[in-house]
Amino acid sequence: MASLRVQFGRHLRRLRLARDMTQEQFAEAARVSVDFLSLVEKGVNAPSFETLERFARALKVRVAELFNF
Repeated sequence: MASLRVQFGRHLRRLRLARDMTQEQFAEAARVSVDFLSLVEKGVNAPSFETLERFARALKVRVAELFNF
C-alpha cells in the first residue's frame, strides 16, 4: 500500500485534473509554487494545514474531501 503522502498526492492530482486545471493554474489559485505542487502530487512533500485550506478553496471542496481516497 502506498504511503499517505503518495495517496494524497495522487488524489490531489485527480481532483485538479477533474477540474481541467493545469499545475500552473492550480498553483496560482492556491498560492504555491508549481515546484512545490509537483512535489506534493508526487508524494515527496506534505502541505501545511494552511496550504490544505488553500488547496480546498482552489478546488472548491471541503478539506476533508482532499483525504477521501
